[in-house]
Amino acid sequence: MGAADVVPGVSGGTMAFILGIYEELLEAIRSFNLRFIKALLSLEFKKAFDLVSWRFLGALVLGILTAVFSLARALAWLLENKPVLIWAFFFGLVLASVLTVGRNLERWNLRAAAWTALGTLGAYFLVGMVPVKTPEAPWFLFLSGAVAICAMILPGISGSFILVLLGKYHYVLAAVNERNIFVLAVFTAGTIFGITSFVRLLSWLLKRHHDLIISLLIGLMLGSLRKVWPWKKTLETVLDRHGHAVPISQVNCLPSQWSGEVAAALALAMTGFLVVLALEFWAGRHKVPEKV
Repeated sequence: MGAADVVPGVSGGTMAFILGIYEELLEAIRSFNLRFIKALLSLEFKKAFDLVSWRFLGALVLGILTAVFSLARALAWLLENKPVLIWAFFFGLVLASVLTVGRNLERWNLRAAAWTALGTLGAYFLVGMVPVKTPEAPWFLFLSGAVAICAMILPGISGSFILVLLGKYHYVLAAVNERNIFVLAVFTAGTIFGITSFVRLLSWLLKRHHDLIISLLIGLMLGSLRKVWPWKKTLETVLDRHGHAVPISQVNCLPSQWSGEVAAALALAMTGFLVVLALEFWAGRHKVPEKV
């Protein structure tokens, strides 16, 4: 999930779905409620932590942070120097994710198809939006964290891409690489606020309208393929604070000719596709049976 969240266009929520922990993740986050806060303020620490799924979330957060801090520099280099190859790999990941998430549908019908189409159109136009220049004030950084984490928990909508749209992706990535504690603390506070608020709504919707929400999520992933298509033509760029040209307007295209890079990109896309299928198979083998 951490590796996916670092890349604009790929959702950590998608990886949670593939690994079969998505609904467990939502319930674990929901367990941090008013009863937990009341016990914590009363200094009843054992009671407080007995009320929440801290072991599950602790292991998950540790894994995400490990991936973010260990892969951020490498992924930043790959996105700048080998964009076609890294996007091809993630295109294969997302494409296979559509199939794996689709298996969570209990019944496919016209309503499900309509919600899938709605999600596809919404994500398609969202990922085509042009990033804007925004302030670097703490309040906006807090808001960016709150909005981005809501996207990260949704399969198909990349929290990193939302940060790109808000003009804060490179800023936060630089803070990770430079260990800027203040920026990371403000951003993290925003993510905690955002996820604890949003996850309750999403969990409620999944319980009452499971197939429709899954259909919408499938559509979001289909629409997000526009963002992770490997071959792009840049129409407009701007200079960032380091003087580097950053694309703000791109269109997808086909490779102009066959080359070693095209062959490598296709191989990586297939690898990404097979990785997801292997992860789903592995997750299914290790799934704990439900108690009757």
